[in-house]
Amino acid sequence: MTDEDAAGGRADDADREPGGDDPIGDDPEDGDAVLIPGGRDVRATIDVAGAWDGAEPRDDDWSRAGDGERGDDARSCVVACPPHPQHRGHRGDGRLVAASDALTERGVDCLRFDYGDWDGGRGELADARNAVEWAHERYDRVGLFGFSFGGCIALNAAANGDADVTAVSVLSPARRLAEGIDSLDALDRISCPVQVVYGTRDDTVDWEPTVERARELDHEVVEFAADHFYVGQTGKVGEAVGAWLAERV
Repeated sequence: MTDEDAAGGRADDADREPGGDDPIGDDPEDGDAVLIPGGRDVRATIDVAGAWDGAEPRDDDWSRAGDGERGDDARSCVVACPPHPQHRGHRGDGRLVAASDALTERGVDCLRFDYGDWDGGRGELADARNAVEWAHERYDRVGLFGFSFGGCIALNAAANGDADVTAVSVLSPARRLAEGIDSLDALDRISCPVQVVYGTRDDTVDWEPTVERARELDHEVVEFAADHFYVGQTGKVGEAVGAWLAERV
């Protein structure tokens, strides 16, 4: 199985909640959708820092999110790229939600988006770049996060010279999606800080070359004793990603 096929993992496992340990991810349509310009049907949810504190959210919090406005105090936003859309990857993925929770707790908004119609990786990369552009119109600093297929997308979006991304974190990134969309090549072209998080028991994607290259470039590398889906460790992964990004965006 190639990374192109496996990057999203098995559809039935992507949001599984074994033993009740892992959040299965929220409904992608929770809250009001944000439409990302760019000629493709790309919908997103903006998680606003401070909008959820255990009490009922204020009406103005959610209306502000739905209108695509940032939180009152947030000057930074992280764009989160989901796993493979052909394997049911979506913006409600539990790992994206866990990272978003950790970010919003630290005062950083998070834009989780769904890709438009399947386009072999190229359209999905354009979707990520358009989401970054959307965020730049509203925030002073923008970061990127991606899981699996979305990890390779995030690295390549950050490698775009016009992206102006402050930091990028990737979780178990796929090695290669298509010609010209390659994690190793992207790492060589990224000028901002990078964090690569991986599971030592991951047999879904070919993570070793990307992790080795990240170490050679002196990027942050975080290891979990986990499989591709981080069963039982979603919260810890979200904290590792969210804390690192929040310090840099």
